[in-house]
Amino acid sequence: MTKITLKSTKREDFGRKVKRLRKEGLIPANIFGKKIKSHALTVNAKEFDEIFKKAGETQLIDIDGKSVLISNIQIDPVSGSYLHIDFRQVDLTEKISAKVPVEVEGESPAEKQNLGTVVQQISEIEVEALPTDLPEKIIIDASTLIEVDQAIYVKDLKVDKKVTILTDLESIVVKVEPPTKEEVVEAPVPVEGEVPAEGATVEGEVPAEGEVVAEAKPSEASKTE
Repeated sequence: MTKITLKSTKREDFGRKVKRLRKEGLIPANIFGKKIKSHALTVNAKEFDEIFKKAGETQLIDIDGKSVLISNIQIDPVSGSYLHIDFRQVDLTEKISAKVPVEVEGESPAEKQNLGTVVQQISEIEVEALPTDLPEKIIIDASTLIEVDQAIYVKDLKVDKKVTILTDLESIVVKVEPPTKEEVVEAPVPVEGEVPAEGATVEGEVPAEGEVVAEAKPSEASKTE
């Protein structure tokens, strides 16, 4: 496995002062762990973005000689820029739990033949393993989904024997759902000879000869003085 290294700088600015760091292309961050005291640092935004695309949250990153995992990322909902990152320092000899992404690849025969739609219900599962044994991701082959209502459960996922799955094994990861039918609502057809209810007015109908049509009385507010 290729070693992934991320440079960092000790952080002296806190609170509102971190806005200046972001303007300079830096991300405020923290490293925490079981046996260490949490400490503040900054990392370059562009460098982190490239590494995050490669490592995700399951691949080890080396920061100043420490083996860490990306634990939490705060992102600005408007600009999409990184606001803050938490790195978790790990002991390579101790098992840890982590969430691993699940991806569906290929084309389902059921979907190709318009028999149904492949719906992914779980996008990640929680596993336990040594930091060096954590899988980068788990792949599901969609070509095995050939009929409606066919499903792949967590228990069907293939992982290394060194990895223990913590997510409920009976949970459905993907399923071929039947096509949805659009409900057509038809307008009611009037019955021949049906007479409108008393007081009802039919659009465009002219009152019968001698019929008196009540006029709406003006409200008190509309009367002139």
